Amino acid sequence: MSLQPTLAVVEATRFRSHDPAYHDYVQLLVGNVIAEARSHGWAVDRVAADQGTDGLLAATASADAIVIVGGEDIHPGFYGGETGYPNESRHLPVADAAQIALVRSALERRTPLLGICRGLQIVNVALGGTLVQDLGDECGHVNRGVPIPQVLTTHTVHLQPDSRLADLLGESPVDVRSAHHQAAGDLGAGLVVTARSHDGHVEAIEHRDAPLLAVQWHPEDVAAPAGQLTALLGVLEARVAVAA
Repeated sequence: MSLQPTLAVVEATRFRSHDPAYHDYVQLLVGNVIAEARSHGWAVDRVAADQGTDGLLAATASADAIVIVGGEDIHPGFYGGETGYPNESRHLPVADAAQIALVRSALERRTPLLGICRGLQIVNVALGGTLVQDLGDECGHVNRGVPIPQVLTTHTVHLQPDSRLADLLGESPVDVRSAHHQAAGDLGAGLVVTARSHDGHVEAIEHRDAPLLAVQWHPEDVAAPAGQLTALLGVLEARVAVAA
């Protein structure tokens, strides 16, 4: 490991010219992750997955840790589902395949990995899990019919007491900021649920023995409770330090 650890921040795609408002808000969220990581001594590489599997794996091969951030719905073909479900977004199957391969590679190499929102779903699907395709318009996990900067909503999650997540975030329940209409369904191999929302849906997962943790919410949102993103990035830093 280098003296300054390298964090790969991986997004599905770098540009969303079809939807400028969504593009701008994603830039804000990803920028918050990058700024927080740099403030804690990480050298950050920002990498887009839509370059394809070979390119993504090459671009992240030397990373000491990885964050997979939010984005579009995963194509249902990767988890045995069908298209045509309510509130379906566009799909980026090249990026999906590349991020799935990245999760599997990180697991094999024991590279610490944090998934955020779509990142949680990528982790679950990569390890053989499925997704609940739509939680409904009144689910309380996303605001509908509002400008993009207002789609995130605040709700509580209940943490599993004996989890790494509970060690990081403290007493349960905790408030989180969310904007998702999908959730993990059947769990992938080696994963355990470490947080659930008020309606019982999965809000966080961890791997039983690998340095892999993912949350369905957005700790990087400007309105997220103070310290959440710092704590989650901190677990990557701790894992990298142990491996050094």
